[in-house]
Parts: sequence; C-alpha cells; structure tokens
Amino acid sequence: MLDVTFNLILFFVVTTQFASEQQPAPDGLQVDLPRAAAAQVLPSEASVDLTVGAEGTVFVDGASVDRAELRGRLQAAAERDPNTLVVLRADRGVAHGEVVSVMDLARTLGLTRLAIATDPESEAGAP
Repeated sequence: MLDVTFNLILFFVVTTQFASEQQPAPDGLQVDLPRAAAAQVLPSEASVDLTVGAEGTVFVDGASVDRAELRGRLQAAAERDPNTLVVLRADRGVAHGEVVSVMDLARTLGLTRLAIATDPESEAGAP
C-alpha cells in the first residue's frame, strides 16, 4: 500500500505544471506575480491567459485589449468550450478590485474554471 501511495505522489509531482511557466508575459511586460507555496495548475487543453499589468492594462493571450474586446474574447472562448481554464496573471501592484472585475466578467460569461498564477515562494520565504 505504501508503494502505491509513493508512486501516486511521484506521478503527480512529475506531471505537475506551474502556471508561471506556461507562457511568458506579453511583449516584455513585467508582471510581478504574488508568491505562493502551492503554485500549481492542472493542465488543461483549452485555456485563456489573462494578464493584468501594474497600470491595469489587460492582455489576452499576449495581445492588449480594451474592456469590450476582453468581453468578446472571453465570450468566444466560453462558446468554444465552457470548460476553458482562465489563467489570470495579475501584478502584485494591481488593485484588488480590478482583478475581481476581470474574474467576475469571466464567470458571468460562463467561464467558471479560474486559476490565479503565482510565482513559487523562494526557500528563504521572500515576499
């Protein structure tokens, strides 16, 4: 029984993908992600990467968009596959309300699988 448990743990550790490694920030945009000890996301075939820069600029899959275009891109993703995973990369300096607003828009359009990308904590536990 211990062998099976160990093999399962090993399998999940080896196959885990971190959201911060899936796609670099668009066009050299520096996004200072928050840190978390458990920074993992299950892989998904369909995903939309949303990045919110420190100034509140929103990018969808690397392209800068305004609010209307963001709504259109999220609506199209929801129509293609309602199980699309939305990976949100928000700079630490972005107002909480802006992040919640983007998350709420995705949820109201039918995209309920949301993940917040983080950087893994360093061993020293730096903020």
